[in-house]
Amino acid sequence: METSAVDLSSYVRIPLADAHVRHLQSVGEIAKFAPGETLVEFGARNDAFYYILEGEAAAWDEVSGTRYGNATLGPGQFTGEMSLLSGASAQLTNRAATALTAIRVSRDGLLKAMAAIPEMSDIIITVFAARRRRLIESGQAGLTLIGSDTDRAIGRIEAYATQNRIPFRAHPLGTPEAQELAQRCAVPQDKGAVIIGFNSVLADPTPRALAARLGHDSSVEEGATFDVAIVGAGPAGLAAAVYAGAEGMRALVIDELAVGGQAATSSRIENYMGFPTGISGADLCTRGEIQALKFGSRFAVPRRVTGLGKTASGFDLFFDDGVRVCATAVVVATGVQYRRLPLARLEEFEGAGVFYAATDLEARHIQGNAAVVVGGGNSAGQAAMFLSRKADQVHLVVRGASLAASMSEYLVDRIRRNERITIHYEAQVHELHGEDHLDAVTLTEGSGLSRLQATGLFIMAGAAPNTGWLSDMVELDDKGFVRTDAGHATNCEGIFAVGDVRAGSVKRVASAVGEGSVVISRVWEHVARVRER
Repeated sequence: METSAVDLSSYVRIPLADAHVRHLQSVGEIAKFAPGETLVEFGARNDAFYYILEGEAAAWDEVSGTRYGNATLGPGQFTGEMSLLSGASAQLTNRAATALTAIRVSRDGLLKAMAAIPEMSDIIITVFAARRRRLIESGQAGLTLIGSDTDRAIGRIEAYATQNRIPFRAHPLGTPEAQELAQRCAVPQDKGAVIIGFNSVLADPTPRALAARLGHDSSVEEGATFDVAIVGAGPAGLAAAVYAGAEGMRALVIDELAVGGQAATSSRIENYMGFPTGISGADLCTRGEIQALKFGSRFAVPRRVTGLGKTASGFDLFFDDGVRVCATAVVVATGVQYRRLPLARLEEFEGAGVFYAATDLEARHIQGNAAVVVGGGNSAGQAAMFLSRKADQVHLVVRGASLAASMSEYLVDRIRRNERITIHYEAQVHELHGEDHLDAVTLTEGSGLSRLQATGLFIMAGAAPNTGWLSDMVELDDKGFVRTDAGHATNCEGIFAVGDVRAGSVKRVASAVGEGSVVISRVWEHVARVRER
């Protein structure tokens, strides 16, 4: 299956051309460091890029206080990874291993240089993306989670970090590593904890608190003004961000959870053009985010838009933390979310056997056991196929009498041929069972009840649009989807809708990407008209 970098070692050290270095010299300044001095510190504001002229720098593990292996950055190489582009805090410490001379370029200066020289931008982004992926896969990041497998609060942090591609390492409670860290940080050894760096404990272990600590939610300031605000960072919103940035528009992408939306939870997308062996939703959306950052689009994640107001020149968007931003146009790309089933104890089991996504993170709960998937669409089918590689048995629960109306034929055929998948037609989940964790579900099937042993219930049915924040400013259909014309414009001038949230849209990733790409021409026309007034 395709990934964002096939051979990481071939990407991490791509050199810049001589002309690129001369440009960096013209916009930067010379900085000198003695051995042991820090160029970039984990957790600190990511405000500078260093191109090394003489000497060597080494990456340091802030948890152990030692170097990462023997690898160094020498002349012709540079510091940084994806957090430098996004504005988040640094995810890796770099210290001078020898006396070192480098060109220091401010973050703003680097972004302007990358916009001016696309070839240099391509090299820097490719290296940054490969470094981030390597840091994630190494399991040696500066963020440490203890007890994510048993503590729900820490589990939510792990899900947030995974969805947002934040590097972390994880230790189960009771392991020697967890006990050593607990002693060092003076936290109970029988409870979960979030530790940043050597011994800094996150007092409020919530995704929002972690985002604030790592600078992920500080990318937009009160009263900031944009040409277009794109609400929703799924495939439609990401495509709109790429094309808006490419057209030179000031674009802000807002999402309350993570970049990628529901598509990012798909373990494998096989019918997207250009990826004959398939690609995970997370990898596809990560590529889109990188492209959008390359063109200068900004991201505010996690931020939730709670209200929308009309102004003389456009719109005010109000966030759940009280911040207000202004935009000439708004693109609604909030997609849909799966409805919570009307079941007793559902909330009690959410995160402890009940899930709304099927990735490696959730699949570990059903390894060697049985899983139940609710839904008859492609997302449910892909989840069933993916989980069948982890679980002994997967039960696909479908309300209708057939899969043909809502699922691609190639997927239906694979499911029918898969001996580990049992399809339950005209069935519904009736009851959940278990103590601290789900261990069984009861189905209504035909005229009777049947109990299935299962450690995971994956709900992927009953998708509802996210449109409550629109403050009655646009026309919705009877199911809450946004009505638009052929150009994706709503009845309110300056507001557009794309992707799954739009009434009549085709619920496919390729369609969402197409709509997000096409709508920007209409947005540009609107912004140009407003500027001429």
